[in-house]
Amino acid sequence: MTRLSHTFGCGGLTLAGTLDMAPGTTGLLIVSGGNEIRAGAFGGQADMAARIAAAGFPCFRFDRRGIGDSDGENRGFRHSAKDLTAALDAFRAMVPQLSRVVAFGNCDAASALMLAKGAGCDALVLSNPWTIEQDEGAAADDTPPPAAVRARYLEKLKNPREFMRLLGGGVDLRKLARGVIHALRPPPPPSSLAQDMAAGLASFTGPVSILLATADRTAQVFETAWDRNDPRIRRCEGAGHAYVEPEHRAWLEAQLLEMLRA
Repeated sequence: MTRLSHTFGCGGLTLAGTLDMAPGTTGLLIVSGGNEIRAGAFGGQADMAARIAAAGFPCFRFDRRGIGDSDGENRGFRHSAKDLTAALDAFRAMVPQLSRVVAFGNCDAASALMLAKGAGCDALVLSNPWTIEQDEGAAADDTPPPAAVRARYLEKLKNPREFMRLLGGGVDLRKLARGVIHALRPPPPPSSLAQDMAAGLASFTGPVSILLATADRTAQVFETAWDRNDPRIRRCEGAGHAYVEPEHRAWLEAQLLEMLRA
């Protein structure tokens, strides 16, 4: 496997990218979420790119404007469509044998791809899409949505040990009461961001997978704004936002390879 650093244009600016070479005619475009550099969370994206390339698929990562080694002002994921298009054009120019490009994004990178109607890619793998209406960079409320709290309590009720803890006084009743009140709240209406994402994705005609890490609040909030029965949804039980556990990381890469091989 060969890893090469590249720069490419986006309007009058210069963006930075990293290409993991492979002989395949289908490639993976990795879009970084949040304000991460192209290495991704704790370098996980760089490691994943190497493994995807070792499986035969070229892989390109990049820093959007104002992030990492790229020029310009960071205007956030809502204004990154030009970055996505420029990165796709650069990927195709660097790997001329490409006939198909799968784009992968986690968190607001998934949202960016949806808002951009796929940004010209052929297939999408969208993980834990961000649907929370707040200023970028603002602190997020860590309280799970009511549906997630209800699901957690139902699981606990199925566990005889948890039931015995309740009977034996091992449960904080005040905390339990607060949780029950929160669980009974109606779901909030879909955010305008979620509605814009749904409209953008509806304009995309290629194959789509929506991956949800069930222990991740971002994924839980997404499910309250989306059709839970959407056949494109696949859930990784117990996984956190970045799929850091080995079994969860393996699950994520298996989903990507399945789409790349389709």
